[in-house]
Amino acid sequence: MCGLSCHRAADQRDRYGAGVRVVYSPEHRRHDPRCEIQTGEAVSPIESPARAEAIRRVLDADPAFQLTLPTQHGTAPLTAVHDADYLAFLERCWDDWAHALPRQRQAIPDSFPNPALRAGMGPGRVPSGAIARLSFYAFDTATVVVPGTYAAARAAADVALTATDLVLAGDPVAYALCRPPGHHAPRAAFGGYCFLNNAAIAAEHARRAGAERVAILDVDYHHGNGTQQIFYERPDVLYVSLHGDPDRAYPYFAGFVDECGAGFGTGATCNFPLGEGCDDATFLAELGRALDMVESFDPDVVVVSLGVDTYGPDPLSDLAVTDDLFHPAGVAVAGLDLPLVIVQEGGYAVDVMGLLVQQFLRGSARLPAVGS
Repeated sequence: MCGLSCHRAADQRDRYGAGVRVVYSPEHRRHDPRCEIQTGEAVSPIESPARAEAIRRVLDADPAFQLTLPTQHGTAPLTAVHDADYLAFLERCWDDWAHALPRQRQAIPDSFPNPALRAGMGPGRVPSGAIARLSFYAFDTATVVVPGTYAAARAAADVALTATDLVLAGDPVAYALCRPPGHHAPRAAFGGYCFLNNAAIAAEHARRAGAERVAILDVDYHHGNGTQQIFYERPDVLYVSLHGDPDRAYPYFAGFVDECGAGFGTGATCNFPLGEGCDDATFLAELGRALDMVESFDPDVVVVSLGVDTYGPDPLSDLAVTDDLFHPAGVAVAGLDLPLVIVQEGGYAVDVMGLLVQQFLRGSARLPAVGS
């Protein structure tokens, strides 16, 4: 176990007297796209500022939670996870795009470097033009860059880092209300609404602060391909994910059951693809299997990538999970009796997602469900 203040949650329940701390930054509002491209159609943004604000309002009205602003951590925690050239691109992406296309109000890639394009000709080079560089670092058309995107992404990383600091200092649970989300962002690319991998940044921050082992439990409907890629060869960070089967669910090209890590990281990745129409009982059973893996890994800290897009009526879900799932799922995670950094990922049913997050967090903190 680490020599930090990483005490077992069961020994610190009195800490909840001041409320479970929720780290939130209004900077997320600066990432406010006009539209996104989904399956060839321009649609109103599914990932919008309304998501984080819906969660904030619900938690702010619940005396069990205490909102706090993040502290700035600089770029070192980012370069510990992401490629330096990619970070430099992201920082200047909008300015370069606006210089090349001054009439455009947002940046969306129009091509992608499919490996077949240069098969047999070598890897090619990173292009210098603004439009080409955007396409080089992107992997979908739904993830839009606007003038405030970089500032919002940096703030989201600070939100995750601040929540991690709270847990390392002794809080049994802290919640990072991150937006943009992060788990689709690998070391050197963006997509899936994600620019900086907040959960990976939090996990690596905990490792460098002294935690010997960190587990990442990803319960978003979509597989966290970026988190998996970042730690795929690492034995000290366990990545376990429950998600829609990638044969039918974004991001399509990662998250299969036979992806188990590589090299020294072999066995430290485990995927639980879920079938279409998965219900509450099935999800909880699969979650139990995932938690058994986390417990066997014996981590010092658990980072939870929380997506509430598993909810059946969510516009991006095809499961049959109900709102009754989220409190018992949180209770199950609390049963690990380990320090928890809970990082917000997806969830797009704006009218109910605040309640879904609230129920999961209350379960994670061993607090009764709303309405019980």
